[in-house]
Amino acid sequence: MNVEFRCDCPFTSAIDIIGDKWTLVIIKQMLVEDKETFKDFLESEEAIATNILAARLKMLEAFHIIRKEKLPDNKKTNIYRLTEKGLALTPVIIELGLWSDSHLREFNPDIMITDQLTEETKAAFIKAVLSNYRAKLANDSKAV
Repeated sequence: MNVEFRCDCPFTSAIDIIGDKWTLVIIKQMLVEDKETFKDFLESEEAIATNILAARLKMLEAFHIIRKEKLPDNKKTNIYRLTEKGLALTPVIIELGLWSDSHLREFNPDIMITDQLTEETKAAFIKAVLSNYRAKLANDSKAV
């Protein structure tokens, strides 16, 4: 994949990859909602369009943020897994959730954030999310 970054700034370069409307949503869905197939993503409440989803999954795979595999019992269905590079975005996802809860509730009173996540519990929460995802990957690989 040939990508032209706007400049040499690390913040801008990161935003060039993960700063669009859908990329972090897909990563969040994989990380905390156990989404892993194209169908899973399409059926989510965020309602991502098929063409956008396909493009984002392809881009995330090209940057090694996710990897594509086949389901062991169904070789036609692709499953998507976060790589370590993708998992490294966990603190970003969690921080966005906290920021949204603190600063957007007046505009979206229905924002839901788990009671387990606060500024004080953030580090432990991130550790638990990562541990749960890695355990899921380990269990899935044993089932193969």
